[in-house]
Amino acid sequence: MASAAAYGVGAPLKLAATRHGAHSLASSHRCSGWKCSVSYPVAMRYVASGSRLIVQASESGGSSLKASLADANLLAEERITVLVIGGGGREHALCYALNRSPSCDAVLCAPGNAGIAQSGDATCISDLDISDSDTVIAFCRKRGVGMVVVGPEAPLVAGLVNDLVKAEIPAFGPSSEAAALEGSKDFMKKLCDKYNIPTAKYRTFADPAEAKQYVKDQGAPIVVKADGLAAGKGVVVAMTLDEAFEAIDSMLVQGSFGSAGSRVIIEEYLEGEEASFFALVDGENALPLESAQDHKRVGDGDVGPNTGGMGAYSPAPIVTEELKHTIMESIIIPTVQGMAAEGCKFVGVLYAGLMIEKKSGLPKLIEYNVRFGDPECQVLMMRLESDLAQVLMSACRGELGDVSLTWSPEMAMVVVLASEGYPGSYKKGTVIRNLEKAEQVSPAVKIFHAGTALDGSGNLVAVGGRVLGITAKGRDIEEARARAYDAVDVVDWPEGFFRRDIGWRALKHKQVANY
Repeated sequence: MASAAAYGVGAPLKLAATRHGAHSLASSHRCSGWKCSVSYPVAMRYVASGSRLIVQASESGGSSLKASLADANLLAEERITVLVIGGGGREHALCYALNRSPSCDAVLCAPGNAGIAQSGDATCISDLDISDSDTVIAFCRKRGVGMVVVGPEAPLVAGLVNDLVKAEIPAFGPSSEAAALEGSKDFMKKLCDKYNIPTAKYRTFADPAEAKQYVKDQGAPIVVKADGLAAGKGVVVAMTLDEAFEAIDSMLVQGSFGSAGSRVIIEEYLEGEEASFFALVDGENALPLESAQDHKRVGDGDVGPNTGGMGAYSPAPIVTEELKHTIMESIIIPTVQGMAAEGCKFVGVLYAGLMIEKKSGLPKLIEYNVRFGDPECQVLMMRLESDLAQVLMSACRGELGDVSLTWSPEMAMVVVLASEGYPGSYKKGTVIRNLEKAEQVSPAVKIFHAGTALDGSGNLVAVGGRVLGITAKGRDIEEARARAYDAVDVVDWPEGFFRRDIGWRALKHKQVANY
């Protein structure tokens, strides 16, 4: 097993040290991150020296190299234990990727879920109170946790990362102040105004009569959003004035989202194609991840109410290299710089929900999430080939400038299986069968668990709205899609449902490109 892996700028450089003797490398590379230059072939050995790793290389000409890696978590004897906070499909995907990381010794997940535990991707700590920072800190010290990765938004907004950092426990995720990018849409919009980040025209209201008058003045279609966190359901795309009025009453009068809906954002309706864009941020540097595209509406053909996401695929054909550059330059980098200027540096993953406008072809920011998207995280983690633990630790240390990522060239797609009735009310405790058989449809299939538990008889049951993410990789969208749906069809769960058209936009892009 390789006990050291380091990635420099540009093409990934892997320096591998084994416990047994020397390891030779047969190429040449200049590594600006380590300020070193190596000519190969060389023989390499490592020497552990306290918390440092000394890599020594020599060649027949007699020249030698010494490169050091501080805090050598990469040694087999010092690989880190990672605690993932959360218990949904996103957290299962993170556990899956961390479990494959050479620099990760063990993966713990709190609270996790039955499916994560059964998969072997992590050890679930179901009784850890993740809402109590002191309890989490005490657990980390007891178990020797080297890094905490916070999945859901609620603990981020509540300040878990603030407390972990204060306790000198490395934590991947933003502070509560920086998490306001997601915790308050009004905060995000004001940041966009101040730093000229392109977004939809908007107004914020706490008074329902004023909000309705603004809607009348603007006309429909129009978008109504709860200001605070609403589990991905606080957005109504109103195609008529009556739908907009109903949404305003629901949030401001009936209080359907509690304090999250005490203010509403009324936003212009943008026509175009949505895309998700992710970047890892260390406070100053931003490293783009691969693109993905989500399917928010509950029904085939993008009809019905918005959900947390019914499926996704990566990469998204609409996000070209040119568009990626535009997004970084006009949206991501100004956000990172703006947050630093406001005194709340952002560390974590920035998830930009974008609209690629039909009329201009340019991206506008719809919303920010301050964590990996769900289900986009599932397809990204299926394609990531880099050591995730090492990359996230680099972000915690402010060292992303020296990191590059390696991705599978394959397409990945996830189909979400949800409880009948979602995003409204649904029945809990219904039995799901044949998952093992479904995962055996292809080695390229992986099932991520979002809302599963074990009943008294040991049956796997559904306990959430979105329950499973049936994920597959393939050479192209057709192959990934076929494998995912072949696995879906094997699952025996009469009380569940799914969309049959995940990936339709990617297929359409391909057809247009081939025309």
